[in-house]
Amino acid sequence: MKNFLLLLLSCNCFVPSRAQTGTVPPPEKSSYLLHKFAQHIGEESYTREKTDSGFVFKIQFKFVDRGMSVPLNATLVTSFSYEPLCLYIKGKTSRFSTINDTVRICQKQAWIRVDDSAFIKDLRSPYFTVGGYSPGTIQMLLMKYWMTHGQPETINLLPDGAVKIRGAGYDTLLWESKQLILKRYMIGGLIWGNELVWTDLEGNLVCLITNDAEADKLELMLGSYEALLPELISRAAAYGMQLFRASLAGASLKKNTPIAIIGGDLIDPAGGQTLRNAEILIDHGVIIKTGRSGDFPIPDRARVIHADGNTILPGLWDMHTHFEQAEWGPAYLAAGVTTVRDCGNEFGYINSIKQAIDRGEGIGPNILKAGIIDGAGPYALGIVRATTKEEAIAQVKRYKDNGFVQIKIYSSVKPAIVKAICEEAHALDLTVTGHIPDGMTLLQGIDSGMDMVNHIDYVYRAMKKNRDLSIDLHDSLSVRVLNQLKSHHTVIDPTLSVYELIVRSVKDDITLIEPSFYSLPVPLQALFKNMGMPPEIAARYKILMTSREEIVKALYDYGITVVAGTDGCIPGYSLDRELELYVEAGMKPIDAIRSATIIPARVMHKEKEYGSLQPGMKADLIILNGDPTQDIRKLRLVKMVIKEGEIFDPASLHRMVGFSN
Repeated sequence: MKNFLLLLLSCNCFVPSRAQTGTVPPPEKSSYLLHKFAQHIGEESYTREKTDSGFVFKIQFKFVDRGMSVPLNATLVTSFSYEPLCLYIKGKTSRFSTINDTVRICQKQAWIRVDDSAFIKDLRSPYFTVGGYSPGTIQMLLMKYWMTHGQPETINLLPDGAVKIRGAGYDTLLWESKQLILKRYMIGGLIWGNELVWTDLEGNLVCLITNDAEADKLELMLGSYEALLPELISRAAAYGMQLFRASLAGASLKKNTPIAIIGGDLIDPAGGQTLRNAEILIDHGVIIKTGRSGDFPIPDRARVIHADGNTILPGLWDMHTHFEQAEWGPAYLAAGVTTVRDCGNEFGYINSIKQAIDRGEGIGPNILKAGIIDGAGPYALGIVRATTKEEAIAQVKRYKDNGFVQIKIYSSVKPAIVKAICEEAHALDLTVTGHIPDGMTLLQGIDSGMDMVNHIDYVYRAMKKNRDLSIDLHDSLSVRVLNQLKSHHTVIDPTLSVYELIVRSVKDDITLIEPSFYSLPVPLQALFKNMGMPPEIAARYKILMTSREEIVKALYDYGITVVAGTDGCIPGYSLDRELELYVEAGMKPIDAIRSATIIPARVMHKEKEYGSLQPGMKADLIILNGDPTQDIRKLRLVKMVIKEGEIFDPASLHRMVGFSN
């Protein structure tokens, strides 16, 4: 670090004189608390040193996520008006990603080193040096720069990228029996979508709600105001949702307008029938009639949609999501996903997201909430914990009282508490899904009352393995596992698509997995392009991916219920890939489609409203340019989405959240 600063001072660089900026410098030192799932997991602190020509900010950032340390150190040198002169940042940005960047400004050029590569860029004003979502202190200084330089529409970033900052209003909160007024901003471009930022009236950072390099929501909060974080999390959800609803500006058709779909092939997975040259009448968000074209009259005021040459399917379900930010709503709908099961989230955040969608104040799929409960220990996640039977009962009741339809057990819950959770959930007419906690086996989990299990790996772990880690499906142990799952009516969401990304060779063309990869927003491309393993390690793990697919086929053959879930990954598109993998494993395309339509609707006891296209059902459907029962990849060709009678254009939804078409 000393050599780095000497290099800066010895460079013949232009250093602006002290300017009258109109903003108060940030405090000489401050600290922020870092949270994930509302759990305090770490801290960021900085010191500000004043020099003859500006400031030196030294920043330390560290959190521990599920037992893994994520440390980062940074130094940013600026002028008095916050022009960046030098940035040094090194460390980790998530459990699985690192950063090692240096940016040095000399004359009208930037000398940049990113990991082992170095290059020079010509400066394009306005500009600032940022290494990503963290540290939050640098984002505060980015905003100081924006405020003191005329609030430009766009700021170019070094090493790369650009951001847009906009004032979004004020929030008044109650703090220590007094009114606290915070200024609210949105920053777009550092991560996928928008970050929410609150500052005090002098522009100093109070709260940043962002996403880390794993795409998990992360909050940074000024320590003295930590008690306000739950309220700001809830407001962030509502503000994000309102932004997209406002941007739609009447482009969708409201659900109280009758819709007539004429032509096309209606495929209803509930019975597997195909109705050629179909006619569907929708009114007030409900399917009123179905038949062949001309079977019944069309109301004069109906919006008529001609679907000749297209396929009509029920809206898709993703049974394993984590709705981490408002941008997921339009992205899911654009891919034809009209219902999701949120498998664990921050309590206030997911409540606010669902409320906004249900009230028509936001854009997104129908959300079924599964409330997460973990135990104690170094690997525990979130703040909803149960270490006694009494705590288990109280947490289950709280979720039930707040509209959750399911409980999700996480990895640190003790075996006795698993049973207590399941008993109380079942008494309240809730089902239970989740991980198989450490210290338990798959069969112990389902014997304790778990109705469903997330992730195919828990099934893999229970089966007989060969020396090369492949599975022996004919061994008595493996057969016993399959029989137990079948007799308990256990439901599995495999999440094959996330495992495929984890074990892929980073040297392989990622478009083989996701053909629309380069239509993703640039921050998402950066997130996923290097997700995977070096080729030599990926080759060793290939057998595990093959085994996972073989287990899915075995579950299918045994009649064990499989529902499609992705664990998030590439927004919307990963569900398409999940179903493609089921077909690769040996499922028929129509059965893969059932796993994302009528089967999850039945599993979640919603089959009277969703999952098929019978009269009386909610008008959730998609119109496709192709027949996915013949080629499952045609499921990607979504032409139109209708959710409860509201029409959406996929291209418009994608553009709304930064996808290119």
